[in-house]
Amino acid sequence: MLIVADKENDMVANDLVRFTRTRCFLGEEKFTALQQAMVTIVGLGAVGGYAAEGLARAGVGKLRLVDFDTIQPSNINRQILALTSSIGQAKVDVARARIQEINPDCQVEALQHFAAEETLDEILHPAPDILIDAIDSLNPKIQLLVGARKRNIPTFSSMGAALRTDPSKIKTGDIMTSNHCPLAKHVRNRLRRQGIEGGIDCIYSTERVEFNYEGPEQTDTPTSPYEKRGRKRNVLGSLPTITGIFGLIIANEVILRLTRDK
Repeated sequence: MLIVADKENDMVANDLVRFTRTRCFLGEEKFTALQQAMVTIVGLGAVGGYAAEGLARAGVGKLRLVDFDTIQPSNINRQILALTSSIGQAKVDVARARIQEINPDCQVEALQHFAAEETLDEILHPAPDILIDAIDSLNPKIQLLVGARKRNIPTFSSMGAALRTDPSKIKTGDIMTSNHCPLAKHVRNRLRRQGIEGGIDCIYSTERVEFNYEGPEQTDTPTSPYEKRGRKRNVLGSLPTITGIFGLIIANEVILRLTRDK
């Protein structure tokens, strides 16, 4: 009985000190705001996985994680969730287990969904305090951003991180003021067709890159009934450093937004 009691006391003590440095930095009122916040992350790949990691370690109280895919061997070079032991598992399940190891009190909802018109109601209801878009496919990305804008959900969207090497060129701002990012250009044009002229924050790089659209196609084994939707994507080289920095900057921006007026 004494051993059990000691273990229980140790667990209580660990919970009290788990976020000591966050509390010390932000203050109790702002940290409480993080604990009470809900953030939805759509896309748990190279960028979204690190965004989820940063928010979980900051003490965000509720995370809804959305990704239809499973972990593949080709993910290991850049995705924090990808390990030899996690290959073949659903990304949302691996992320949920990891976050609960970081903070057992975090409420984690895992949705193995493809972001599309027919799934937006479930993905975006109830409305989160902030939505993180870390999708790398253009059509689902646009559908998600338009759906969030129509629902007045504050959104932070990731633009292209592949092919970049210079972290000093990474910027944040409204999607309509972004520049030198080919993906952002396509997103801006598509949003304008939907009558959206701003109001979506994003992270992008001003580093000039050249895309080879005749390059190799995606070669991972299909893992979802949604795999055949849309066009096949070219395989773009990327470093774990830059994609990870993108994800952590998004997490940082979200933390600042959630605590800004507290």
